[in-house]
Amino acid sequence: MTSEISQMSLEQLVAAIRTCTRCGLHSGRTRAVPGEGPPDATIMFIGEGPGFHEDRQGRPFVGSAGKYLEELLASIGLKREQVYITNVVKCRPPGNRDPLPDELAACKPYLDRQIELIAPKVIVTLGRYSMARYFPGQSISRIHGQARQVGGVIVVAMLHPAAALHQPQWKATIEADFKKLPAIIAQAERLQPTEPPPSPQQLSLF
Repeated sequence: MTSEISQMSLEQLVAAIRTCTRCGLHSGRTRAVPGEGPPDATIMFIGEGPGFHEDRQGRPFVGSAGKYLEELLASIGLKREQVYITNVVKCRPPGNRDPLPDELAACKPYLDRQIELIAPKVIVTLGRYSMARYFPGQSISRIHGQARQVGGVIVVAMLHPAAALHQPQWKATIEADFKKLPAIIAQAERLQPTEPPPSPQQLSLF
């Protein structure tokens, strides 16, 4: 099945996700949430998993955290329609609990293929589970707002927008981190896939 996923078009991938039974999450979902956005988006946001409203609508970030994400995008001159938004797991975990290792593993080929097809220049991880894909062993509270280059892509670790809704003290931090994105996008536009990863000292410039 994994090899089949690696050959799918974006349309085929979306269809496969909507009918997926690769892990137990499918048994409790209303709708799977593949993700949405332009197939050639420059920037991709990867969250953790669908919540209540996302499960009902089959779209990512449509609840209160989604509204706040749209405000954050507007603060740097972007619209939701300009970016690709998805999650590390495509079905809602019961009670919005954290995704389990087998659930993350089941969805990984889908996310891998989405990234391959869309080929964004910047990936923004929202929350610790998407962060762990690129910053293993790190703490989101310590590295939020930091970036690293992976091939020709710059990956930025950010707090999940929901963090500001549950803990208002994080709001100013999230908004300050978002303000860094225009410069990071400009940096990413100049990168070539063959360039070596920058040193930690260079990363601090992003």
